[in-house]
Amino acid sequence: MRARVAFAAGVAALVAAATITACSNDSTKHSAPRNTQVLPGDYSGSGPGTLVAAQPLTTVDPELSGLTSISARITYVSTSGINDSHPKVTGTVFLPKGKAPDGGWRIIALANPGSGIQSDCAPSSSPSLLGLLPTVRLMVGAGYLVAITDYQGLGLAETYHPYLDSTTEGFNLIDLARATRKLVPEASTNWIAVGTGQGGQAAWAAAELATDYGGGLRPQGAVALAPTAALEWLADASAAGNLNHDQEVMLQHYLAVMPQAYPGFPIEDYRRGVARDHWDTLSACRGPAVADRTNLLATLDPHDLGPSTPAATDALRGYLRKATLPQAPAAAPMLITAGAPDGLVPPDQTAAAVDKACAMGDVIDYVANPDDADALGWITDRFNGVPAPNTCGGATTTSSTPTSTASAKTDDTDQSTPNTEEVTATTPATQQPDSDTEQPPARNEPPPAPAPAPAAANNGDGQ
Repeated sequence: MRARVAFAAGVAALVAAATITACSNDSTKHSAPRNTQVLPGDYSGSGPGTLVAAQPLTTVDPELSGLTSISARITYVSTSGINDSHPKVTGTVFLPKGKAPDGGWRIIALANPGSGIQSDCAPSSSPSLLGLLPTVRLMVGAGYLVAITDYQGLGLAETYHPYLDSTTEGFNLIDLARATRKLVPEASTNWIAVGTGQGGQAAWAAAELATDYGGGLRPQGAVALAPTAALEWLADASAAGNLNHDQEVMLQHYLAVMPQAYPGFPIEDYRRGVARDHWDTLSACRGPAVADRTNLLATLDPHDLGPSTPAATDALRGYLRKATLPQAPAAAPMLITAGAPDGLVPPDQTAAAVDKACAMGDVIDYVANPDDADALGWITDRFNGVPAPNTCGGATTTSSTPTSTASAKTDDTDQSTPNTEEVTATTPATQQPDSDTEQPPARNEPPPAPAPAPAAANNGDGQ
């Protein structure tokens, strides 16, 4: 009971930290060089889920190190939801001390709650894991193998971070679980995706993508706390100048990477005044620049950031629609909570997204007040095969639908032998795909054509 109470407190803190200005304000310095020792693992293969590198994580908190037999920073291969390329992604893995339980170490794949868009904004580069340390410590203490994805573009400077692209985030999280099994041979194929804010979006997306992607894994559920799942509203709200400061930072981060994700995107249609003049400062995630960003937000005119014309609003709405969830039925039950009324996503938008997912047949335990969510208890029940609560339809029920085995298949990108342990999750019955594809075609639809560039554009710092 004490562990559950502590975890609930950790979850509440994590939800509170799911504002970009909070969770990215990390003042720790990168003073210690990374360990060059190579940990043993299965480095074979080349496709998504391949383990590329693994080194001891020597900068992590000593208390967490005392709980683990492995604390590692890993590099693995994943898939871009923008162009289907296979970039390298970094993350961290924490294996509890002791003997693996029957069936192997059950995996919690934890998604970064939204630490920024620059390459140095990765949790793996911070001794505090950019605020995730208490949550990881509690999960490891509960006996779970915990892995955190930095996301594409965070932790490595060789690519960019496609901020809020739900498909990329979902792929990154699934491939993290696959790569973790390459590092820890005693790992189970059973896993649960967990995240808050942007991480909640990633966990939800992973639950949807797991039907067709991630061979050799058996998803048991997803925990999406205050997820940035519903996004289309952001276009009209920003056009009207109705964003709070955290939402302004979220939109700025999203817009800042758009020219890299979609060359030709007319960035000048979406920034003016203070926002344009101090664009790079608004993108900061570490050090004194974060304080400068906070001061800038106080002087930002509501109309300095956002679409300048109805055509630009329509174009932005179309791009956001590509990342908005739900997009397909989930392969496992989900625990979803709303965020705070003044958080990143209005609670009514999250509730509407949940209603759409329910209409797709998903099994969802929706909790309007995140303080009422027993995330650890929910996770434990899913791993133990307890029928999942289902609040879809307005009545609290438990799911008794058959277990989905779509994601337990193998493919040529996962060289490890699938675990033959019994699948214990209770998941919604979904229509199986006709082909053995690794990427749902609906998520690859091209975005709308960019709005026309303005007749005259000012020059300034930034993209």
